Amino acid sequence: MVQPNFLIIGAAKAGTSSLYHYLNEHPQIYMSPVKEPRFFAPELYTDYLKDPYRSGAKEHRSTPMSLEEYLALFEDVSNETAIGEASTEYLYVPKTPERIKERLPDVRLIAVLRDPAERAYSAFCYQVRDGCEQLTFEEALAQEEHRRLEKKRWPGWHYERVGFYHEQVKRYFDLFDKKQIKIYLYKDLQADSGAVVKDACRFLNVEDTFTPDLTRRNVSAIPKNMALQNLLIKDNPLKTLVKPFIPIGLRKSIRSQNLKKKPALSPEIRQKLVADYREDILKLQDLIQKDLSHWLD
Repeated sequence: MVQPNFLIIGAAKAGTSSLYHYLNEHPQIYMSPVKEPRFFAPELYTDYLKDPYRSGAKEHRSTPMSLEEYLALFEDVSNETAIGEASTEYLYVPKTPERIKERLPDVRLIAVLRDPAERAYSAFCYQVRDGCEQLTFEEALAQEEHRRLEKKRWPGWHYERVGFYHEQVKRYFDLFDKKQIKIYLYKDLQADSGAVVKDACRFLNVEDTFTPDLTRRNVSAIPKNMALQNLLIKDNPLKTLVKPFIPIGLRKSIRSQNLKKKPALSPEIRQKLVADYREDILKLQDLIQKDLSHWLD
């Protein structure tokens, strides 16, 4: 029975998709073919109501993954020595570290942390892009606690709350040997992806001379025309009618052409978020022994 020996645990919108793909290219590393299996965070499916905005936007499973399904993700492992998966909610969901510790006590854990204010805004833009957010960022922040208590959407709408990293990281530090945990910063991954990948390879005990294709980057964007975006991604009679006649490559091209670079985060909103995060950032800085002063600018 093959199980993962390392996990990328988060954070969401912090470059984990890029890191997943970089590591997946390494011949000694096997990554789960399903990104985000979320096996150790079943409450994402059991504790949150189905959100009407998500309907038709993407194909998501509606029930937790069983152990049999999870282990099946690793059936094709052959000679790889580092076996992993990436589920960004593992950092955020409180009970996940205990579940991982119980099943995979010797697992290695990788987290990538991003300036929490920028991460929150990026997460918001992602939801807008997928037609799952109808409010402005300021409105969404004001509604966040109410939405969270209603449990209408699992962490996709927890824009600000996900960025309080200190308690999330400390849960892992309290359960696992620090030698099992590697923390990277998003700015370092962006500035020198190759160096981060090499360090991750050393952490996973695989050859660090490997160089992946580093041109792949997930760029945040928002739709130019929201009506067209909804027509393209959500279930509707017209989409059902014409979809068989439009090649998938053309559909992707139309979607891509309907996206534009996201606008910059408002300085006023950033200032408020930084004030909210300040104490947590300082505590996290002491915990992980990394300079996070740039998050306070």
